[in-house]
Amino acid sequence: MRAAVIFGLGTSPADLKQFRADSPTEWLQGLPAASTDADAILVFGGDGTIHRHLPALVRLQLPVLIVPAGSGNDFARSLHLRSISDSLRAWRNFEAAKISARAIDVGVIVPFASPEHRHYFCGVAGCGLDAAVARRANQMPRWLRGHGGYALALLPLLLKLPAFSVRLTEFNGKDHSEAEKLTLLAAFANTQFYGDGMRIAPQADPADGKLDICLIHKLSPLKLLSMFPTVYFGCHLALAEVEYSRAERVNVNTETPLDIYADGEFVCQTPAEISVAPSALSVIHPPR
Repeated sequence: MRAAVIFGLGTSPADLKQFRADSPTEWLQGLPAASTDADAILVFGGDGTIHRHLPALVRLQLPVLIVPAGSGNDFARSLHLRSISDSLRAWRNFEAAKISARAIDVGVIVPFASPEHRHYFCGVAGCGLDAAVARRANQMPRWLRGHGGYALALLPLLLKLPAFSVRLTEFNGKDHSEAEKLTLLAAFANTQFYGDGMRIAPQADPADGKLDICLIHKLSPLKLLSMFPTVYFGCHLALAEVEYSRAERVNVNTETPLDIYADGEFVCQTPAEISVAPSALSVIHPPR
């Protein structure tokens, strides 16, 4: 077996040492090698690294193992890869043919302003509060982002960010529904986690061909502040101000253009269509 390796920011070939030990695999570095020679790809990094390489990973259709080594590792967390040791065990089992790669969906964002552009995301896209937090967190030093930076960026914004009017048109097969809501946060999830462990979409399944949509409507600053810890456990769905649904695709319109962030990275502004590409990525991960 031959495996190509992608090293994200803050990682290096030294991180591959324990994977190379007693391994029959031939190791190649970078995506150019993967395009013709590799049988699998290892990505050392976080959500941002995966996001940047996702178009190539989708195109190559090779099994991918995520090694969580970034400031945010929510996609790996959704695949039950919470540590480098988890990824190492999964790789050893894959080498020994004890587990197989699994096809999962990836998210797709198409801006209305440039419909020729398709932007992929692996985890969660959103606008409103979470986009403002991602923008603020990205300005922090990398070490701080990896040690509670998202929560630190969120807390000051909880009490001052205004609600916005969003019009969503959700499509499921031939059926569709349209509604306009006054909203603080709109999240469109392929997987459960974002923001360094927040379980914003606890029912999300990355292999069901649908987006999970979580809207947090306008509520008082005190209630919003008290709700914040519940998101880590997925308990926010019990609140009347939280609306949850699923759709194959959704059109997102706002009164004025708002930033859309996905996997913690800026993608485009509203209006846009968000959907999933079913079974577009092959991933190596331990069974549940």
